[in-house]
Amino acid sequence: MTEQQQEEKRYDPNDKTLKFVTRQDDITGDDDPETRRAEMSCGHAVTPQSLTAWCRSLLDQGQHKFLCPALKEGTIQRCNAEWPYVEVRRLAVLTQEEQCHFEETMAVLAAAEYCEHKTCPGCQTFVERADITNLCVMCTICTAEKGRTFHFCWQCMREWKGPGPRSDRCDNPGCTNPDIEKLAKCRYVTLPEVKNVSCPSMRACPTCGNLVEHDTTGCKNVICNRCRVEFCFVCLKVTQVCLQTSSYFIACSDGVAPRQTSIPSWNRN
Repeated sequence: MTEQQQEEKRYDPNDKTLKFVTRQDDITGDDDPETRRAEMSCGHAVTPQSLTAWCRSLLDQGQHKFLCPALKEGTIQRCNAEWPYVEVRRLAVLTQEEQCHFEETMAVLAAAEYCEHKTCPGCQTFVERADITNLCVMCTICTAEKGRTFHFCWQCMREWKGPGPRSDRCDNPGCTNPDIEKLAKCRYVTLPEVKNVSCPSMRACPTCGNLVEHDTTGCKNVICNRCRVEFCFVCLKVTQVCLQTSSYFIACSDGVAPRQTSIPSWNRN
């Protein structure tokens, strides 16, 4: 979308289904009196431009749920209310092109959240992994075409070698988990607002194993963009457990968790 098209986004002043407000935009802080702002279901004010930009940024980060970034009044905590897509579509005044982009991206991200799938190295078709603890995966199409059972390694993406099932690696040389390597090699960062505590810059979510980074601003807790569970980036406990003996802006009672050497498996049950 061009800047001119973006500028053309306007609310219909005669739309009785919208609640117009005169206070500042709760996403950008803009308080231009000439700009018409509307209130979301959570009570925070937006413009079509700010809402579109924020929700697009969430999609770019791999999040298919739209959460309000505004701060709760009188606090330093985010609202985090989830906006239904139909509400976002209407108040962001999404164009047909934007709707297609949003809906296609949301579908891909939602599918990735609830199942594991990759492209088979043999036939290039999508294969779903039913057992997330087993790296040895069979491709039914290659098995039929080759006249023999064809397994490939979910980790190194080559034809499987050695006995299976296994959760760590196959017998192909160089079969290593790239996520574990990232955890081992990532730099340390300091969290200025948490007593300058230092910890690895990348963590595997303790709930689903998704890699998450801290932007070093705000409190020590982050929300995983895959499973949506909030956890402490310092001690790696789920936030609710961490806060039993600590708070958002002080060091954890158990100290800093060391670098992770394994990826937690996501048990969705």
